[in-house]
Amino acid sequence: MGEGYMNREARRAMFREVDIYPVTCERLSAGRTDIEVLEAAIRGGARIIQLREKEYSSKDLYHLALKFREMTARAGVLFIMNDHVDIALAVEADGVHLGREDLPLPAARKLAPQLLLGASTHSLDEALEAQRQGADYINIGPIFPTKTKEGIEQFLGPEAIEYIASKIDVPFTVMGGINTSNIDHVLARGARRVAMVSAITRAPDIAAAVKALKAKIRGDNG
Repeated sequence: MGEGYMNREARRAMFREVDIYPVTCERLSAGRTDIEVLEAAIRGGARIIQLREKEYSSKDLYHLALKFREMTARAGVLFIMNDHVDIALAVEADGVHLGREDLPLPAARKLAPQLLLGASTHSLDEALEAQRQGADYINIGPIFPTKTKEGIEQFLGPEAIEYIASKIDVPFTVMGGINTSNIDHVLARGARRVAMVSAITRAPDIAAAVKALKAKIRGDNG
């Protein structure tokens, strides 16, 4: 396929249609593998998935990412690699999501001109900086306390979504402790692309959970 099999603009167009944004974490998946989570998320109608595994070796993560790329390409789903620009390029992923301690956005863009680059941000200043540096989208979070960000004691709260979103021009996602009991609070503040880990990965029926969350985000009561 090559990095340019789908260019950046085509990927950005697909990203604009994203609603639910599943993120993997095998240790929070109730005994299921990342592949099982991916299969179910696709069945539920997810348009994007992020492979996020902090404890895998690069070699093991590469082989897992190859399977993710094969399955997502077949399903027409965007595949975002967390942290690793090299693996994203090696497996021909659609993008890479970068944290504050990862490769800086300008360097990542130099290596991967056609990939979607997402950036984690925790304040308005960080969001504006990521936008200036060319992020295709930013993540605002953590919104609520979350098990995927252990040790973090400060959370933005849903009111930060409206405030930050009003100051930026690029698409944004929200993440951090969002679940079925509080998702209405982030939707009320203007969030329309909601990234979730355990609310999806720990659901008894992942496909059903994804489908229900998509309907909630889109305001589909049918």
